[in-house]
Amino acid sequence: MTPDYRHLHLLLEGQTEETVVNNVLEPYLQDRGWTITKSIVTTKRPATGPASQGGVSNWAKLEREIRLLLRNSDIHTLTILFDYYGFPADGPGMRNRPSASPYERVEHVEKSLATAISDTRFVPHLVLHELETWVFAAAEQIGWLFSGTGLAERLQKDVHGAGGPELVNDGIDTSPSKRLARYCKGYSKTNDGPLAIADLGIDGLRSQCPHLDSWLTHLDTRLN
Repeated sequence: MTPDYRHLHLLLEGQTEETVVNNVLEPYLQDRGWTITKSIVTTKRPATGPASQGGVSNWAKLEREIRLLLRNSDIHTLTILFDYYGFPADGPGMRNRPSASPYERVEHVEKSLATAISDTRFVPHLVLHELETWVFAAAEQIGWLFSGTGLAERLQKDVHGAGGPELVNDGIDTSPSKRLARYCKGYSKTNDGPLAIADLGIDGLRSQCPHLDSWLTHLDTRLN
């Protein structure tokens, strides 16, 4: 191990997050100096046969996975990539979120997660509000995949109305994923979204998504 070796592990919510990490975040983070590993959260560990992966229904399952990973002393920083929308209601900080802006609310939960795990290597990150937020940021690029449907214009109108992609809200019928499903019947969450995000690129995402930008800036500080 060299003095500059920095091992960053990303614990992911599902396959869509894995695709975006493979295509966008991992190359970027490697260029910054990180050695990257990743895994999708394990949701069920049967006595026999393979474990189930993807999604999480309660905090205990996610906490167990985080603590198992932190047993690896080789990991310099462990971060997570999960949606804020639909995050387990019993998670730290979820029940006492302040009446404040979405940015303050998600930061409150992330700080509570860090406090609960109590390991300086753990840097939680929840996507505000869903990974599909980044598809809204890539409205022009998703429009290239569905030309002539008006999809790009609808997403751009929503972003403008909300004040930014990360502020398209987390209502049960109005979250980013629900809007995409309603606006475009042929939209594929696992294929089209990651393609559009990759086309936009990391600089385009950071410029439109302050919460994402803050997370990546913080990871940069841990390289020093």
